Amino acid sequence: MAGTSQHRVYTAKEGLLDAWVERWRAEVVPLRLEFGFTIDGAWVDRERNQFVWTLSYDGPEGFEERNRQYWASPKRDAMGLDPNDYLVSTEKRDVTRVY
Repeated sequence: MAGTSQHRVYTAKEGLLDAWVERWRAEVVPLRLEFGFTIDGAWVDRERNQFVWTLSYDGPEGFEERNRQYWASPKRDAMGLDPNDYLVSTEKRDVTRVY
């Protein structure tokens, strides 16, 4: 896979992991796909109260520019979804597929 992939680990606030996952599925996923991103997988680690996912983009703008456009879009703003309401921390790593 060309382009950029990010592996993201989000730690949810106590009691909000499932609520985060539902909003992510219903709102974030469709808009990310509309913006040309690929979601390579998403998982819940209940023991650590974490949500883990991998997001990729292989378009002409590059990942960072397309991500900026996503966050600046009126549709993203209309969600009224502030990750800080649900998450304690986020970790993002650029990764390269080797298999």
